[in-house]
Amino acid sequence: MKRREVIIAHGHLNILATNKKTFEVTKDSSLTTHGTCIVAVKANKGADDLNWEFKRLMRKNGSRLTITFHVADEEETVFAMGHSKLPLSHPSSLVVRKSHFICGRTLAIKTNKAAGDFSRSLVKKLRNPLQQIAIILSVNAPDSNTKRQ
Repeated sequence: MKRREVIIAHGHLNILATNKKTFEVTKDSSLTTHGTCIVAVKANKGADDLNWEFKRLMRKNGSRLTITFHVADEEETVFAMGHSKLPLSHPSSLVVRKSHFICGRTLAIKTNKAAGDFSRSLVKKLRNPLQQIAIILSVNAPDSNTKRQ
């Protein structure tokens, strides 16, 4: 049972990471300063590329997602929730939202951090186009075989 995904992405000069509601990782290589939620580009996976078992676990009610960004010598951890209606189908984007809004780009909802909440020292590193970023997604889903008492 796969409970973990690793995404490799890169920094970009135009990363601002100021959005207060979401953050996004994209496979796209270009970025304008209008994309205030984008924290990484040139990702090797979009929502559609995630392993089917990982997607199944993300769709379980009560599933919790831990997202850890490893950037040079710095680390940032974010927590969010899965949902039974997550399509996880977008070919190039992964969006994590503070709200309950769900679309094909949505990886998770009810996150504790949006792009604007990331540490500014980490964001400075994300602005380096030569910076490689490792993003570890770990889902913890309730066991459906466990009996409630």
